[in-house]
Amino acid sequence: MSLGDLAHAKYVLLTTFRKDGSAVPTPLWAAPDGDGLVVWTVTDSYKVKRIRRNPEVTVAACDARGNPKGAAIAGRATILDAAGTERARSAISRKYGIVGWLAMKGSLLRRGKSGTIGIVVSAPDAP
Repeated sequence: MSLGDLAHAKYVLLTTFRKDGSAVPTPLWAAPDGDGLVVWTVTDSYKVKRIRRNPEVTVAACDARGNPKGAAIAGRATILDAAGTERARSAISRKYGIVGWLAMKGSLLRRGKSGTIGIVVSAPDAP
């Protein structure tokens, strides 16, 4: 299975790593982005802080509660700029239809544009 295949799962389990190396899995929505996938989260979340320190992550298909539905794939996460975050919002809105669109609009009303951020997960050897 590739990252592109995972983008078709309803939820993905993004696992980031603490300073001590312990894993922190989080179920998220994801959408395809070229050969990788994009996810969207709150800007000041701990997962964003962990990714800034260590971009190595794993992703796996999962259910809404974060129970894995397959093997995890290693990846490299990159925090997106404002334009990239807007691209991630659009991709997620397209994939999840009216529910995704409502989630994006609700988030913009609640947090503003800078309150959420996009993350792209690519293969570990990708630039």
